[in-house]
Amino acid sequence: MSLLSRWLGAVALAGLLPAAPLALAGNQKEEALADSVRLALSNAIKDATPPTPTFRNPSDQARYQNWLETMSYRLKRKLPDEQTRKEFLATVWYEARRAGLDPGMVLGLIQVESAYRKYAVSIVGARGYMQVMPFWTNVIGDSNRRALFDMQTNLRYGCAILRMYLDMEAGNLYLALGRYNGSRGKPEYPNAVLAAWNNWK
Repeated sequence: MSLLSRWLGAVALAGLLPAAPLALAGNQKEEALADSVRLALSNAIKDATPPTPTFRNPSDQARYQNWLETMSYRLKRKLPDEQTRKEFLATVWYEARRAGLDPGMVLGLIQVESAYRKYAVSIVGARGYMQVMPFWTNVIGDSNRRALFDMQTNLRYGCAILRMYLDMEAGNLYLALGRYNGSRGKPEYPNAVLAAWNNWK
């Protein structure tokens, strides 16, 4: 057993960590944001539109259904309950598309960040599927940190934040992923997400 594992075990036994499973993800950095960026992010996460997909034509709908069935089969081991799995995938698809992101890339990021654990908590306090840092609820939300364990809320925050970082990095996904993880300029995290993305193409 590593020193880190023993330390985490001791801390957990002492009751200093939450009961949720730990995720060893990095942490987003709190940065000074322009008022326009903060407002745009705030509006993005406040929109309570439910994840109901709309399609321009039957072929788009057929592609979505095929994606949903294919991804559901691949994710079955991680999320064995069919209803939970399909709701999760439908929400990932909706929130990713809403933010202009590839749903498969978002699934790869979730694989690396939390291994699809809804209640995952990192050693730095990041929460949920997309390991959103709680400070974001103060910056662009209503300060309700517990809401980050809600599936749609977590995915909406995560996708909106990644979209912001992608815009800040002029479309450079590699740098945006590093910024999302708090490790900008280091290759390990972006490479891990890009590799995981291959599982969801």
